[in-house]
Amino acid sequence: MITSPHRKRNKALGLAELVAIALGGMVGGGIFTILGISVSMIGNLTPIAIIVGGIIASLAAYSYVKLGLYYRDEGATYSFFKKTYPKSHLSASIIGWFIIFGYISTLALYAYTFSSYVISSSSFAENMLIRKTIAIGIIAVFALINIWSVNGMGKIEDLMVYTKLAVLAVVSFILIQHGTTNFETFVSNMVTDAEKSSLFTILIVASLTFVAFEGFQLVINAVEEMKNPEKNIPRAIYTAIVLAILIYVIIAIGALFAIPIPEIIKNKEYALAAGAGNILGSIGTNLVILGAVLATSSAISGTVFGSSRQMSVIATDGYFPNWLSNRNNGSPKNAIIAMGLLASVLIIIGGLELILEFGSITFLFVSLLMAIANYKIRAKTNSSKFITLLAIFGLTIGAILILFYEFKNKWEQMLIIILLYIVLALGAWIYSEKQKKATL
Repeated sequence: MITSPHRKRNKALGLAELVAIALGGMVGGGIFTILGISVSMIGNLTPIAIIVGGIIASLAAYSYVKLGLYYRDEGATYSFFKKTYPKSHLSASIIGWFIIFGYISTLALYAYTFSSYVISSSSFAENMLIRKTIAIGIIAVFALINIWSVNGMGKIEDLMVYTKLAVLAVVSFILIQHGTTNFETFVSNMVTDAEKSSLFTILIVASLTFVAFEGFQLVINAVEEMKNPEKNIPRAIYTAIVLAILIYVIIAIGALFAIPIPEIIKNKEYALAAGAGNILGSIGTNLVILGAVLATSSAISGTVFGSSRQMSVIATDGYFPNWLSNRNNGSPKNAIIAMGLLASVLIIIGGLELILEFGSITFLFVSLLMAIANYKIRAKTNSSKFITLLAIFGLTIGAILILFYEFKNKWEQMLIIILLYIVLALGAWIYSEKQKKATL
């Protein structure tokens, strides 16, 4: 084990808070968007694809856990790669830039989804100015909470995460119980869809669901503020992934039991609210809206918390502007403000679907790089060669499949995403050259 060089701080976060941070990062707006895409492609096999996606996420998490326990560094993804390949300034800088801007894109999406649900039942539902203003406002709220108190953030995250899980679970079980489809019919429909769908299509959907599991790595960003990292890092990450799989499967089954597939495809992220409204009236719709608002709120909070610490570490190493490394009572205030401002710019500009695709591809490839890094030092991290190779294989297949899907269905967006990568790589190269000269 390598001890982190960063200053030790108050150990305020226990297992419950760490699970909440991971679930906060995972159970955001992703499941509502993925549900419509998955059902349109494989229908009633959606729960199967979600489980496979969760297995892929678990394989990715294995290397994060092993590297996290070995390096004990809140820089997480960036620091792991930099320390495993210490001679390459450019690769460290590129990883840092890509992962941070991936987080910024998801932060913008969560905030935008939050505002969409908040005003969905009002006369302002189609007012883009109000929607974007609310999105920026909620980012500001959670930025202030993160600056104010780590412990306060942890307790608020607990409340939001566990309340949203309860709300979404209750709504899903009500849909299952009062839906027009029974279990026998559902299984029969699964068999029919299995005959229509190819294994290739199911695996593509499973790879796309990886998006809904990104966020578990935020636990490692809290290593300086957590109690008993040796036990709590693996417990928090694996517990959060299992809980995420369960809630996603329950939501998917609830939707498929109660809502006709054409309506799920048509209503997309609002399908669950529409289905609950048909059964429970306005109470059902409002419950789903509450669950979605809590889901996106906790995702915003968890993402601001973890990614700002990673940004601060990268800035300390010279690959971002130095002022982003400043701490106030252990809190990376400047990095938190910068994350909020950049996400707000994305919200103002628009095109969040494009930014989300960028973030999704980025996190999948970065997870693959973490598995490769873990394989390189597997003796030091005490990692299983078989599991690590299985993770590399699974993540490679997932990356190929998601790229195939994007090029086939959204090739124009892929060209823009490639351009974004080039711009970020240029910024990373400039700072890597500065750091290289500074160390000569």
